[in-house]
Amino acid sequence: MEQIEHRNTARRAMTGTSWKMNLVPSAADAYLRELVPLVAGLTGPELFVLPAFPSIAVARDRLLGTGIAWGAQDVHPDEAGAHTGDVSAPMLADLGCRFVEVGHAERRRDHGETPALVAAKVRSIIRWGMEPIVCVGDAARTTPAEAIAGILADLALVVDGLDATGLARLVVAYEPVWAIGQGAAAAPPEV
Repeated sequence: MEQIEHRNTARRAMTGTSWKMNLVPSAADAYLRELVPLVAGLTGPELFVLPAFPSIAVARDRLLGTGIAWGAQDVHPDEAGAHTGDVSAPMLADLGCRFVEVGHAERRRDHGETPALVAAKVRSIIRWGMEPIVCVGDAARTTPAEAIAGILADLALVVDGLDATGLARLVVAYEPVWAIGQGAAAAPPEV
């Protein structure tokens, strides 16, 4: 599981976990039963979890009323249709999801997701009243200036055409692709 942290002057700090393809529903239930009392009364960052699709209903049932938000790790840009195995924004909204992560480096790599597809997903998420967490990151370890230029170019394609309301709902998660699963964490100055 990966941790996502967000800071920005317009909202509180956020800390959450994207569970990737881990924790079957029974394990998710046990994890959340243990987590909730551990963070009860925490007044720091806004907390959220992004379980695998089969565990979203478990997260909703365990987290409702706790102050911990839940969401999903992906979404199809269409609202319905013949898209076997995919999940739509209306389905996620009906489950009470607040956040939907899109554009993760692993989905871009494994599923060929492009900035255009990520942008379509972002619009669907916003249309259904949820907040997109858009993952961006530099593929190779470079200078901070080169990394920022590449990230901003990618992000510009994703947010092109969003109005101020849509932009205000957007959460950007920085993930240095070169550090994912490599044991080479980005140092604080790089982040």
